[in-house]
Amino acid sequence: MKYSFPRYLLSKQSVDDRALNKDVLAALKVSLPEEPLTIIEVGGGIGTMLTRLLRWEVIARAEYTLVDEMAENIKFAREWLPEWARENGLEIEAINASEFQIFDARRDVHVKLVQADVFDFIAQKPEPADLLIAHAFLDLLPMPERLPNLFTLTKNLAWLTVNFDGVTLLEPVIDPDLDAKIERLYHETMDTRPSGGDSLSGRHLFGHLKQVGAEIEAAGSSDWVVYPVDGQYPADEAHFLQIILRFFEESLGKHPGLDTTAFADWLKKRRGQIERGELVYIAHQMDFLAKV
Repeated sequence: MKYSFPRYLLSKQSVDDRALNKDVLAALKVSLPEEPLTIIEVGGGIGTMLTRLLRWEVIARAEYTLVDEMAENIKFAREWLPEWARENGLEIEAINASEFQIFDARRDVHVKLVQADVFDFIAQKPEPADLLIAHAFLDLLPMPERLPNLFTLTKNLAWLTVNFDGVTLLEPVIDPDLDAKIERLYHETMDTRPSGGDSLSGRHLFGHLKQVGAEIEAAGSSDWVVYPVDGQYPADEAHFLQIILRFFEESLGKHPGLDTTAFADWLKKRRGQIERGELVYIAHQMDFLAKV
């Protein structure tokens, strides 16, 4: 199967829509200062969080800076965000290749796309924003040592969403012992990434945020729960599941603690479950709203 990271990010929009904790989101809405807002999103991908905030009417007038290291994501965002805006009845005014205005009678958002490593971006000392967003990002970083750097990007509020928290479930069971071993080894790869990471990031953020002097305004689970209805997955979620299995394959394909043949057979059976509309996938995660 041809792999595209932007396609993966598109395919998980509906998964994230369900997952994001609505109590934490409600706390964010009442905590936001008067508009127009300034927002910085780190690890922002192709801009799906921006479109979500517009769809859910969380923001109307804002300066939105999206920072992502991957050139592929930024290139895709340049084309996809204007296309999404037009399809949803908004107008677009290009400022330059990486800046544009999305607007209609009620909404006016200035978007700036920045391709950069987030800490290189921080080193440029940008003006702190009203809100920092880190979506499915903090569990990829060394924690808690990176939090003070990240928090220089906000005047006050940080919305930290979909932080993985140590549970991956795939149903139906293929082999209880093998399933458990694959899950354990998969989580271990998150803990041993050279770039940092933590398979228990969600629960550890309670202590990490306290350690850096941040106050938790709201917290709650934001689990990915993907399941078929009458043998069909909603939206593009079958593709999302195929990519999740690809992540397993890339992480564990050459793992010395795993029998290569048994793992290849396990992947084949799991892919067959997706094709037949049988696989259920659950990943436990946590959302936080913090005052810095």
